[in-house]
Amino acid sequence: MRYDEVYAAWQSNPEAFWMEAAEAIDWVRKPSKALFDEDAPYYEWFSDGLVNACWNAVDRHVEAGRGDQIALMHESPITLSTKGITFRQLQTRVASLAGALRAKGVAKGDRVIIYMPMVPEAIEAMLACARIGAVHSVVFGGFAANELAVRIDDCRPKAIIAASCGLEPGRTVSYKPLLDAAIEQASHKPEFCVIFQREEEVAKLIEGRDVSWHGFQYGQEPAECVPVEGNHPAYILYTSGTTGQPKGVVRHTAGHIVALQWSMKNIFNIDVGDRFWAASDVGWVVGHSYICYGPLIAGATSIVFEGKPIGTPHAGVFWRIIQNNRIKSFFTAPTALRAIKREDPTGAWIKRYALHDLQAIFLAGERADPATVQWAQEHLRVPVVDHWWQTETGWPIVANPIGIEELPTKVGSPTVPMPGYEIHVLDEAGTQLPRDTLGAIAIKLPLPPGTLPTLWQAPERFHKSYLEQFPGYYATGDAGYIDADGYLYIMARTDDVINVAGHRLSTGAMEEVLAGHADVAECAVIGVADDLKGQMPLGFLCLSSGCNRPHSEIIAECVARMREKIGPVAAFKLACVVDRLPKTRSGKILRATMVKIADGESWKMPATIDDPAILDEISVALKALGYPKT
Repeated sequence: MRYDEVYAAWQSNPEAFWMEAAEAIDWVRKPSKALFDEDAPYYEWFSDGLVNACWNAVDRHVEAGRGDQIALMHESPITLSTKGITFRQLQTRVASLAGALRAKGVAKGDRVIIYMPMVPEAIEAMLACARIGAVHSVVFGGFAANELAVRIDDCRPKAIIAASCGLEPGRTVSYKPLLDAAIEQASHKPEFCVIFQREEEVAKLIEGRDVSWHGFQYGQEPAECVPVEGNHPAYILYTSGTTGQPKGVVRHTAGHIVALQWSMKNIFNIDVGDRFWAASDVGWVVGHSYICYGPLIAGATSIVFEGKPIGTPHAGVFWRIIQNNRIKSFFTAPTALRAIKREDPTGAWIKRYALHDLQAIFLAGERADPATVQWAQEHLRVPVVDHWWQTETGWPIVANPIGIEELPTKVGSPTVPMPGYEIHVLDEAGTQLPRDTLGAIAIKLPLPPGTLPTLWQAPERFHKSYLEQFPGYYATGDAGYIDADGYLYIMARTDDVINVAGHRLSTGAMEEVLAGHADVAECAVIGVADDLKGQMPLGFLCLSSGCNRPHSEIIAECVARMREKIGPVAAFKLACVVDRLPKTRSGKILRATMVKIADGESWKMPATIDDPAILDEISVALKALGYPKT
């Protein structure tokens, strides 16, 4: 079937479509129907089925005779180590940890926080929780103590599983002192903590509370898989909230695994025995969907990567791992490719490796600017698939479904909606806008399986955050437009659409123009307050490695490009060159914080920032331009 036929099949009979998709999952008790809408707009999927996510990710592959296939391959250019774990070994390790958790009283419905670096044990901890019906909540390893404490108080875990440390290029990040401080600050206290001791740093255990990873498991009976209801929470994943209080996105078990199984085959073109790599972290949704559950449910080999796109040790590390592991589909963030492009603009490192097995690269997490996509297409000579989704949805909203049909690529667009997602572009009053008109992107309810049904213990906040603005729709918080062919373009977060003298302009469109300059490796545009025009665009430019031209010349050329490509209406006159842009650990540029600094407003250090020192550099650059004005 072609894409349009698959999408039409979903539209004509969504119930039959998702019940058929559910046939790819092993059920203890099959659901009687797909959609449960009695409590609309709080929808549920496959609620009366019984299922276990760990069984579908691990045990069923062993039962099918694939126990000797590599399930997880750990690649750590920081420790210079490579380690493979088969499905049979993974089953033994996960069952052992799950049995030890069970012996300490962790049962179905209990919460367990996981605070780990990118090691296979982090995946094992997630699967061990799923095995016994516990609800895991992964917190990015190295998060500040106060942020971890907030999450402890919100989900009230019975246990915390942590590592002694994480590793960054040139330094060791001590996790245990952060964990101890977080527990001290939190009102809720976990009953016990399991500490995975790494060779690089051995943590001191607190007697009566802390137990070691290996000693904890010794002599315990391995646990079998516990069937859970389809609407049983698989995990809670916290995402930043506008109020400063993180939002606990809930993922129900059945819809989660059905959607991921469908996406692995139909979007990423991954089958049993294939090799898939998502270069992300278990602290983010990508780590849940496409490092842990998605590839393993599909019976594929998944890469667990502890490193950076550059500096561990060079800009060719991605291509070396793709070559050595014969990766078929590779998933990363545009910001990673931009970092590589800046260090290796001619693609010299790419030429050193044989990438014969690579069929496609998928980009998500931040808008994929055309210049970066075109650079990757030129040097890698495979489809570079921008696709768009969110922590809340758990799997792609819009993509090029190469497992069904590789559609023509339009640079700048993540292509077309996936089954389950009916997308509308609305104005502020909720009226649908015509094609090629910028507006708020909303998804008609119900959302498909695998998406968030609510926020953890905060249904009112869920309604206010996502459902209140456009009744009958889920408000994505993103702005964009749909073209005449039905392709979606994500141009900015809704908050990043700026108003210049009454004209609503997309910062994403401006960044696209700046990124097209030959010397610009990466850029960001924000709107700063202006007494006359309301807002004015201001650009930050990161230059390609080796560029030694005067900055004033490059800025003048960028101003001219903006006038040529967008027109005088953009009123683009302000720009500066900076070494780095402030980002979250997942690669998102912190534009809202930059705006507050420029406008002289009070701001809080974002919990997810990768390097706080960069904001000091941004402040210096803004002062040189005369901001803030007060």
